[in-house]
Amino acid sequence: MFHIVLVEPEIPPNTGNVIRLAANTGCTLHLVEPLGFSMEDRLMRRAGLDYHEWADVRRHGGWPAFLAAMNPDPQRLFALTTRGTRLVHEVAFRPGDWLVFGSESRGLSPQLRESFPAQQWLKLPMRPGQRSLNLSNAVAVTVFEAWRQNGFATTAEADYGGGTRPPTT
Repeated sequence: MFHIVLVEPEIPPNTGNVIRLAANTGCTLHLVEPLGFSMEDRLMRRAGLDYHEWADVRRHGGWPAFLAAMNPDPQRLFALTTRGTRLVHEVAFRPGDWLVFGSESRGLSPQLRESFPAQQWLKLPMRPGQRSLNLSNAVAVTVFEAWRQNGFATTAEADYGGGTRPPTT
């Protein structure tokens, strides 16, 4: 399925909601540290209910550690940002794509955002003058758009086999 990447999330219930989303959609959730909470936080666990055991959640010690461990295809990494150059529905998503979201208060840092090609900066449609959606809502809308485009596939064929590309030599 898809890879959800939360870079430095701050609010425990948002991450708990995304854990529940990942469990219900078959996505892998990547948490890029530092986190603004403990994974044992009661509000985070409560938001995720009993879905933690059904979700594939992976922690990474920072963005460089994430890249080294997962080796994602750079052409299939998408930065979700209010500064996006394209709307999410304008992208043809594929199983195994990486959907990268920043923290609740800051979004993606300019340095990280600018490491993506501008055509891979995506945004959600909103009314003019509004700042942003709640993180877990933005993740859900994006995941369901990507999943819809792929016929809501839930079979093994929809899973990308770990979602990584072979290491380069």
